[in-house]
Amino acid sequence: MNLSDHTPRQKASVTDSTQITDMQMIAHHVWQLSNCFPANLFNVYLIEDVLIDAATRWDASSLLKQLANIPLSQVALTHCHPDHQGAVKQICTTRGIPLACPEADIASMEGHAPMVPRTAAIKIMQLGFAGPAYSVQRSLHDGDEIAGFRVIHMPGHTPGHVMYFRESDRVAIVGDVLRNNHPLTGKIGLYEPPAVFTLDPEENRCSIRKLAQLHPALVCFGHGPVLHDMEQLDRFVDRLPS
Repeated sequence: MNLSDHTPRQKASVTDSTQITDMQMIAHHVWQLSNCFPANLFNVYLIEDVLIDAATRWDASSLLKQLANIPLSQVALTHCHPDHQGAVKQICTTRGIPLACPEADIASMEGHAPMVPRTAAIKIMQLGFAGPAYSVQRSLHDGDEIAGFRVIHMPGHTPGHVMYFRESDRVAIVGDVLRNNHPLTGKIGLYEPPAVFTLDPEENRCSIRKLAQLHPALVCFGHGPVLHDMEQLDRFVDRLPS
């Protein structure tokens, strides 16, 4: 399958004998995978041949089926939380590809340190969704490049949290710096990540402001649908506590 043959808003389909799954192209060489119900619960993206995040351990089979005929060079995380690293080990070992992870989250990813914050909510998420620890082959730092996207350190949610930003068309893949649905009701709208899952909410607000200052044209979240309305982002940032 040649991913470059598709045009925006088209879908790239992967078929096997049991089911048809699809990926939706949301920008040039950027696809959102379909891996859960309801849609946009745990988002996973493909940029060029790099998988961004890996949802939960329960999503491994679905993700591997969608990616079966697509070349992959690596998995790159926005951060190490159970709903982002869950399928990492199965994908990396099945496809024989390395894992890239933000430097300050590597100890958690490799099992040498607990995931943070050390709240009951994180511990419950780990029991339900986390995948096994896995060795990181590439440490990500601010200013690094992944498939044409710049790695930007956006701490607060976790110490190492990063986003991926492409200057040419201002596409931003922001992980959990911000979300576009309510964590309990699923209502579409911009929200800060829940405090029980966020190490430093005040520092994360600084990261949200940093995102807005980049003037993105398209924002892709770890949770919730893609955002095209940047005025909505600006209004949200204006209302953040100072």
